[in-house]
Amino acid sequence: MGMKIEDLTVTFKNKVTAVDYASLEIPKGIFGLLGENGAGKTTLMRVLTTVLPPTGGTVTLDGILYNKGNYEKIQRKIGYLPQEVDLYPNLTVQECLEYMGDLSGISRQVCKERIRYFLEKTSLSEHRKKKMKQLSGGMKRRVGLVQALLNEPEFLIVDEPTTGLDPEERIRIRNLLVDFSEERTVLFSTHVVEDLAATCNRLAVMKKGKFLYSGNMKDLLEQAEGRVWICKTAEETMARKLEKNYIVSSKQYVGNELQMKLISETQPETECRSCEATLEDAYIYMTHMVQ
Repeated sequence: MGMKIEDLTVTFKNKVTAVDYASLEIPKGIFGLLGENGAGKTTLMRVLTTVLPPTGGTVTLDGILYNKGNYEKIQRKIGYLPQEVDLYPNLTVQECLEYMGDLSGISRQVCKERIRYFLEKTSLSEHRKKKMKQLSGGMKRRVGLVQALLNEPEFLIVDEPTTGLDPEERIRIRNLLVDFSEERTVLFSTHVVEDLAATCNRLAVMKKGKFLYSGNMKDLLEQAEGRVWICKTAEETMARKLEKNYIVSSKQYVGNELQMKLISETQPETECRSCEATLEDAYIYMTHMVQ
């Protein structure tokens, strides 16, 4: 089970191109899609879920070509958690999920068993009788994820699934996605680098509608090796100079000194040392310094 995207283009009526001749192969397992807000990730998700027809290029899912004649067949294979979850506010969690299951053609008994299982996995069991409008934003996202999983799709697409969740909830959702991906494909779209570092080995980096990188995590990290530097200074003027001249991926106070992590092709002109690149460093290097 996999997806192949070739020269995909999406241009809107205002002539804004959101996806620009993008090509990508998504294999089985969890595949990360990393990019800043506005990179084109959500537009891509809308195409992959058949909500939005592309302007050009082709997409195939398990060998099935995306076109209107195949949309119904593709939709049966896909589960989708959109960035904005807006389910039925006056239904309880249980009622909402049962209704979504009915729409998906799942038998009543199977649906109830799956709802019970996924509510337990997402720590929502005790909230099943609450109305959707009573839930917090994070809880609504968890219900949204459950509805995306109900038909046990072969290809699951999740757009910013951990938005609004506390640290424990984020870990729980990430673990659930890893378990679910064992025999399936999960496309995990996010701008939160930490989520992908904890869940997947393969990813793509998207910026302004194009894929800057596609491959495994190790190779992406290697591209940033030798380009990440730790500098310490107690002088305000030096700190401002470094911020002006270099890309700063992090900074924190250590005692009386400000420790800064800089991204640079060459060693900065101040006392510093090279350090190991994190995924966040590699992402910043890729999106800011690689053309």
